[in-house]
Amino acid sequence: MDFQHGFSSLIHLVLVLLLLSVVMTEKRLVVGFGSMGPISAAFGDNGFFCAIDASGKQEVFCWEKNNSTLASSVLGHFNAIPPVAALTGGEGFMCGLLANTSTPYCWNSVDSGTNLVPSMFVNSAYSHIAAGKDHVCAVRGSYFSSIYSGNVDCWEISNDSERRSDLVSYFDPSISNLVFEKIASGEGYTCGGIEHGGIVCWGPKSGSIEVSDESDNYVNLASGKDSVCGISELTGEVKCWGGNNSFVNPPNGTRFVDLTAGARHFCGIREDNHGIDCWGTHDSSVVPKGSGFLAIASSGFITCGVREDDLLLDCWGSEEPLPAGYSPPLQLSSPGLCTADPCGQGKFSFNASILSVQDLTSLCVRKNLNICAPCGSNCSKGFFASSPCSANADRVCTACSLCQNSSCWDDCKLTSSSHREKMHQVKKLGIIIGSSVAGFILVLLGWCLLPRLVTVRNEEQRKKQFKSCLRKPEVEADTNDELQPTLSAALSVGATQIFRLSELKDATNGFKEFNEVGRGSYGFVYKAVLPDGRQVAVKRANANTIIHTNGREFEAELEILCNIRHCNIVNLIGYCAEMGERLLVYEFMSHGTLHDHLHGELSPLNWNFRLRIAMQVAKGLEYLHRDCFPPIVHRDVKASNILLDAEWVARIADVGLLNPNNRDLDGDLESDVYNFGIVLLEILSGRKVNDNDYTPPNIVDWALPLIRKGKAAAIIDRNIALPRNVEPLLKLADIAELALKEDRGERPVISEIVMWLEQIVKNGLTL
Repeated sequence: MDFQHGFSSLIHLVLVLLLLSVVMTEKRLVVGFGSMGPISAAFGDNGFFCAIDASGKQEVFCWEKNNSTLASSVLGHFNAIPPVAALTGGEGFMCGLLANTSTPYCWNSVDSGTNLVPSMFVNSAYSHIAAGKDHVCAVRGSYFSSIYSGNVDCWEISNDSERRSDLVSYFDPSISNLVFEKIASGEGYTCGGIEHGGIVCWGPKSGSIEVSDESDNYVNLASGKDSVCGISELTGEVKCWGGNNSFVNPPNGTRFVDLTAGARHFCGIREDNHGIDCWGTHDSSVVPKGSGFLAIASSGFITCGVREDDLLLDCWGSEEPLPAGYSPPLQLSSPGLCTADPCGQGKFSFNASILSVQDLTSLCVRKNLNICAPCGSNCSKGFFASSPCSANADRVCTACSLCQNSSCWDDCKLTSSSHREKMHQVKKLGIIIGSSVAGFILVLLGWCLLPRLVTVRNEEQRKKQFKSCLRKPEVEADTNDELQPTLSAALSVGATQIFRLSELKDATNGFKEFNEVGRGSYGFVYKAVLPDGRQVAVKRANANTIIHTNGREFEAELEILCNIRHCNIVNLIGYCAEMGERLLVYEFMSHGTLHDHLHGELSPLNWNFRLRIAMQVAKGLEYLHRDCFPPIVHRDVKASNILLDAEWVARIADVGLLNPNNRDLDGDLESDVYNFGIVLLEILSGRKVNDNDYTPPNIVDWALPLIRKGKAAAIIDRNIALPRNVEPLLKLADIAELALKEDRGERPVISEIVMWLEQIVKNGLTL
């Protein structure tokens, strides 16, 4: 025993010397640290956030700030890490307790496949874990047992993978016999709640944390740089100790259910409405309003939380609006930690069915586990609690505009039904007067501006003609041709819907991979089902697109896309621009892309279909080139951007915009004609644009010489039955050859191609 004690003392001495050397040479500001939860943050230059997903697999996904582009970089799921029960973050690293074994696993963003936990602790089971700047402490015991108290083990973490080894223990003999329930680690210290009440701190920097003689128990602890706060089990209020710069004016009289610490601030989730209160050097005006939270974590001056209404992540800065680089991914996150215990008073078992995600029955990896979330008693301003918290659901908050009886008058600041009726009448009268005034102003403006509008249209724009489409109703022109484009544009803009981010999140099942139907340079495309049953396609911009397109450019693009309405274009239905996201909602094309029918696993198309599709694509391009003002150049006409709707009508997707400063309009339009010529070759031959099974591999280099030698029949696809008369197909080859002229001035305009293709389709094929 004397030998063991001497060895431990030696280790302790070495550790202290090492830590002192680090403290003396370290010049960077070390920020705050949090405690254990379903979401946590790593700090420092290599900081990143991680959360446990809500898929029922308890996988970890992470995101970080990309310093070079000021955009968020999603690190994705770490497949090397087994399911995780809880998370905690240090400087440049993250730790978790594995769900199946309760053993610790620590990693950084560079190498998630290597466990940074020293070998002497890697197989130990723990019920609680907390990471500080460069050390970790954990309470011994099984995470899923009914006993959550025990002795503490501590160890150091090296952020230098080349120097990683079994590091010395973060050992303090004074705590070796104490039994802890909760712990939180900061910079050079750890504090823990003792089993029968009170808080003890240890470590080389624990002297700055002067905890008074407390006998209270604490349901949650959070550590900052040189301070610690806890939620009293008895009162639900916050108590803080240490450097008071971090907790200036802590709230009094407010009950909390969760805490997190930043560089110089603390934030907590209120018990009543699950709103956020922050104290210390934190600008309260940037805290999100109107939505409650179930879990939060801070990294320096950034705080992220899991919203209670949709389990989406929301982040904000402590002193200024959140930089775009910290925007979190659109992913459902776990609202709490999975536990084997039944939910006690004041809590409810989170029900996965409210997420409306297909095949999701639980948020935990094991069926006997549940997430006990705190009940809310009140709602945010403008809402009232329409139903109380139950065993499987939190209280439901409803907008005060739907308040119908006295049960919600107090919450909504209403006194009586007569008062409510009076306010309703005043509001109604205001709307009537406002509408009348607005109508008069619009009439006056129209009277003044109409002659000018007509003159401008006469001088700068050709009359917009609406042509009939195959199996589509014809749009009749107004008797006043000069006003028709204006009316059409107004109708188009009016029909464009602004979606909430939560709506699109629900409609796409959290933007999960099984809802993905395509991807491109813009981002990912997801199949979605709106609440009214409509199927739509949601195109979500990736970080690169957002970086290179500022807000004004996005608005300009929307303005033009809203005015595009044609039966051979995939038309825009609506958009969403919340939380730094840029989402476009389009009509859903149920029969996939032309590329997949020609080259993929979808059913091959017969010749009648192929000729009809060629004509419809040409009509879509004609609309963009001739009928839009200014003309719109697609720039990326290809088989994968040609989709087929429920009636097998071809639609052009991913419409691009012509730069208004581009002086070579005709050259751009002719590039669309050239690309359309390549599509015609694909339709004729059934082969890909580039295919190494052919010599030469490029379809243009292969097909054009044959067509020009009068051997176009050699390129016709033999994988489907030939018609008795192949003359229409040979004519299609001739059109492709004209569209692919090297001299762009010799290429036909798209209107000429439409006329030729209409004639081919009209004559039909004998199969």
